[in-house]
Formats: sequence, structure tokens, C-alpha cells
Amino acid sequence: MSPSDPVTSGATTPTEPFVVRQYGRARAEVRPYARAIGIAAVPAAGWAVWASGPGWLTPAYLVLAVVGAALAVIDARTHRLPNALVFPLTWATGVLLALAALGTGAWGSLGRAALGACAFFAVYQVLYLIAPRGGLGYGDVKLALSLGALLTWHSWYILLVGVFAAHIIAGAVAIVLLLGRRAGWRTGIAFGPYMLLGTVIGLTGARLIGW
Repeated sequence: MSPSDPVTSGATTPTEPFVVRQYGRARAEVRPYARAIGIAAVPAAGWAVWASGPGWLTPAYLVLAVVGAALAVIDARTHRLPNALVFPLTWATGVLLALAALGTGAWGSLGRAALGACAFFAVYQVLYLIAPRGGLGYGDVKLALSLGALLTWHSWYILLVGVFAAHIIAGAVAIVLLLGRRAGWRTGIAFGPYMLLGTVIGLTGARLIGW
């Protein structure tokens, strides 16, 4: 489960510019877990440069790697995917993919990415409504927009790889926890890290296979 209730320690005043307020909220979310996020972000950034070519997609991959590392750590610790990080990731992904399309002329990929983002979001919206309490959180639904766009930029097949990989790994971990009696049938798990890991698997496959 990944709700997105904001923390109060990073409260900002309404008179501050929007960007300043947004930065303050994001900083407040990251600060308690800065060391763990830093440790995760370094190899993630290295992966992003390799997986993206490097090339026009590198900025989008780097943003995913760094913000994704923060989201994975925070969600694993708190079962939250804060809006202060998810929304900027969504905006940045859209802008950077548009710039990649401008630089490469891959407008078809950009259109497919937009459709994939909407499709992934819609599917998770339905799952959120029908899942048992403690299952999918709405933070996961919002995260699906940026992840769906990045995966579908390459192909619909890569989107399916990323989605199925996330659910397979999360299911395997849940079974292990149940067998080890470290979780019950009603225990919620942080699904955001598995979504991000599934996306990494999908994008790695796109890099290796060329799809």
C-alpha cells in the first residue's frame, strides 16, 4: 500500500513561490532517509546512463533513477509515495520525453508513451478500487503515469514486461513472507519499490533487446 499523505515537518507558507514550496516539501520527505536514498541513487544513476544509451532519453532515465530511488526507500520505510516526489517525476517525465522526441523525431514513440501512461494509470485505478484494503495504494496509481510512459516509449511489449515483472516479484516476496510467518494475509506491502524494479527490468530488456 502506498498512500501519499504529506509529512508536516516540511510545511511551507502559501506566500512562497510554487517552485519553492514544492522543493521544500520534497526536501522534507527526503531528509529523514537521505543516506539510504543516496546509497540507492548512485548505482541507479549509473544504470540510467547505461540503459539509455546514453542519448536523448538519458535525462528522463536519470530523473527516474534518482527520484525512483527516493520513492523506493520512502515507500519501503513508510508505505507512502509522497506527492511531493511523484508529481514532479510525472511532469519531468512528460517534458523530457517530449524533448527526446524533438531531438530524435520519434513522435510516434511519444504518442505511444502518452497512451501507455493513460492505460497503465487506468488499469491501476481499477485495481485500486477493487483491491482489498491494504493492497494497492493511490500513490501507486499516480506513479503508474510516469512509469507507463517510460516503458511504452519503447513498445507495448516492454510495458507488459515491466508490469508483469513487478507483480511476479511482489507475489514471490509475499509468499516468502507468509511462509516465514513474517506477514499475514491482511498485511499490506509497499508496492512502489516493485513497480520501480519492474520498470528497471523492462527498460533493461529494451536496452538489451533493442525494442
